[in-house]
Amino acid sequence: MLFNVQYMKIIIAGAGEVGFHLAKLLSFESQDITLIDNNKSNLIIAENQLDIKTIEGDSASISVLKEANVQNCDLVVSLTTSETTNFTTCFLAKQLGAKRTIARISNSEFIEGNKEIDFSSIGIDELISPESLATEEIKLLVHESAFTNSHDFEDGILKMMGVKLEKNAPFIGKTVMESASVFPGVHFMPIAIKKENSDTTIIPRGDTVFSQGDQVYFITNEKGLKELYDLIGTEKQNIDNIMILGAGRIGSKLAKELSNEGLNVKIIEINSEKANHFVEEVKNVMMLNVDGRNVDLLVEENLENMDAFIATTGNSETNIMSCLMAKSKNIKKTIALVDNMDYFNLSQSIGIDTLINKKLLAANDIFRFVRNGDIVELAKLNNMDAEIVEFNVSEHSKVLNKKIVNLDFPRKAIIGGVIRDNKGLIVLGDFEIKLGDRVLVCSTAEALKKVESLFL
Repeated sequence: MLFNVQYMKIIIAGAGEVGFHLAKLLSFESQDITLIDNNKSNLIIAENQLDIKTIEGDSASISVLKEANVQNCDLVVSLTTSETTNFTTCFLAKQLGAKRTIARISNSEFIEGNKEIDFSSIGIDELISPESLATEEIKLLVHESAFTNSHDFEDGILKMMGVKLEKNAPFIGKTVMESASVFPGVHFMPIAIKKENSDTTIIPRGDTVFSQGDQVYFITNEKGLKELYDLIGTEKQNIDNIMILGAGRIGSKLAKELSNEGLNVKIIEINSEKANHFVEEVKNVMMLNVDGRNVDLLVEENLENMDAFIATTGNSETNIMSCLMAKSKNIKKTIALVDNMDYFNLSQSIGIDTLINKKLLAANDIFRFVRNGDIVELAKLNNMDAEIVEFNVSEHSKVLNKKIVNLDFPRKAIIGGVIRDNKGLIVLGDFEIKLGDRVLVCSTAEALKKVESLFL
């Protein structure tokens, strides 16, 4: 469940995995959604599961867009697999009266060159690349190897980090308050805990006790990262040697960028055409044109000497099984790209460090454009019934000029941190919230409406 967003008329072009998932999320919020696709079977699935309007046809058609009432539309999101279709759809939609447009792209050059090219001049207000979002998420996890999940707020001024507590973590058996007292300043805040073999999400308080096997999410700043490594009982491990399975858009982009950072990267691709194309484009990465599901072949290629194994093929099951195989060889870090949302919530229980779902990353990113203006960002917690919402404190906020301890805050929500004057602060009860502060709140679904009433 997501928080309330302003009521909007939204057209989504493309009923593939990203478009369908976004339509599903928005339909839960009673938005006026029209889904366009030229594949009837995709629309039948959407019609059977969602309370939305569907139109069979080409979104890059004036008549189809008019049928969708584009002239009265607040937002058009074109998410087909064709960049040309997405660009044309947004151009036509803007010309016909749509207030705002978003185009999905696969060529990351468009995003990287966004400052040089004025896409708004051709009717495109925003660009979104699920592949780029997934690549950035994986890179974050590679660089913070002890953590299973991460998300940067305001370019890393504050960070969300997830970790599973092993038996050597020094603060097992201690309360949150006792663990925090180890350090002279407060640079991290636990915001959500799920106990081993439990489906219940706990929003921690000072007397909450940490246990072995807990999945814990923290909000921290740069100073707090070192403290967190100490608290979880491990040193930050260098990830130098990486094996990537799959030379598709994500795998290729990831291999190129990690190699440019000086890491030793091997990439495996069974498809000869893809492998040859990669070799032509990228010169400093070793390409292995073999079947990555063959354990003996990977062992021959020094799998056991790898620090990280990242599976990015288009098949979720292949990615999961290959990561489990890598984990059996004591690889420090395993990351699998998955499309199936059921798999996405099982990462810890099946033994893989992290599962990445580009649909969810893309949908959350697009949600920035349909939220209330005082809501800046959202991050869903993997495998938990909770999410982090970043609120901008306005003159209308009930929290303005009040100390946290005096807020009528729900028990199942917690303030994880505040961004003020471009600095990330981990705050306690005596902190007074000021105009312009950006406040990170972790909340379960049932407490979200109460939280919203304090900020919006």
